Amino acid sequence: MEFDPAGCSVKALPSRSEIVRCNSSGPLYPLRLPPAHSLVAHAPSPLWHRRLDPGHEALSKLASSTSCQILDCSYLCHACQLGRHVCLPFHASTSRASNKFDLIHCDLWTSPVVSISGYKYYLVILDDCTHYLWTFPLHLKSDTFSTLTHFIAHASTQFGAHVKAVQCDNGKEFDNSSTRHFFLTQGIHLRMSCPYTSSQNGKAEHIIHSINNVIHSLLFQASMPPSYWVEALSTATGLLNILPTKTLQFSTPHLVLFGTPPTYNHLRVFGCKCYPNLSATAPHKLSPSSALCVFLRYSPHHTTRIL
Repeated sequence: MEFDPAGCSVKALPSRSEIVRCNSSGPLYPLRLPPAHSLVAHAPSPLWHRRLDPGHEALSKLASSTSCQILDCSYLCHACQLGRHVCLPFHASTSRASNKFDLIHCDLWTSPVVSISGYKYYLVILDDCTHYLWTFPLHLKSDTFSTLTHFIAHASTQFGAHVKAVQCDNGKEFDNSSTRHFFLTQGIHLRMSCPYTSSQNGKAEHIIHSINNVIHSLLFQASMPPSYWVEALSTATGLLNILPTKTLQFSTPHLVLFGTPPTYNHLRVFGCKCYPNLSATAPHKLSPSSALCVFLRYSPHHTTRIL
């Protein structure tokens, strides 16, 4: 609505085109609509929005295709902001560290089922440069700090590299006085995501999703109960490290970290039958030299575990 000394005009908001002009001869502004313009046909968009409760795109399509003339499709509805408000999307990160262990991503996953060995959590550590993955099952959340410090010492001793930055969420297992003091004394930059913003720790979140998908598949394939998830975790970690990934232009994390291609001829099916040699631990010479067991764990740098 636009008012001037001679009268008032009703105009469309987006185009500013005049719909109705009403002249005034006194202090009042009478609004006289011609017969061709009914109040129903020209109901303002807030009314149509409240009648239909559509999204902006749907209302725009309706305005262009129906005989009912809707004046404004850009109405900001307070009720829709409360009921349909969504966060803006995070853009996929294309950054990558230049050197090994310049940046590691960490996160803690809580299992809904306690494992047969009493584990409730696992810590995931992902090297940003090589995309190599380490996982550590934990009994308690408080074990996170000691496990993380041991890993940093392992990276220094075994690879001659110093961790420069740690990316994690703002969970108390990472944000505490002991952790902050350790990182400060070691010169490690602690990068924490904002509260309730797990997308800022997206690489760790994505790798946990990939790990859990493999764990589920291994357990279902072997018809094993969920309490064996720690054994499946070890196998899933080893497999992801020797599989090509598009993050590395379909190279393998093993090749990037160690400089040698991985081997595959030692792999066995998770949950398959096997006969380990037991002669070294047999109580006497007439005891069986083997026993039927189930293969449940594969790790490229550890002894195969058979249960």
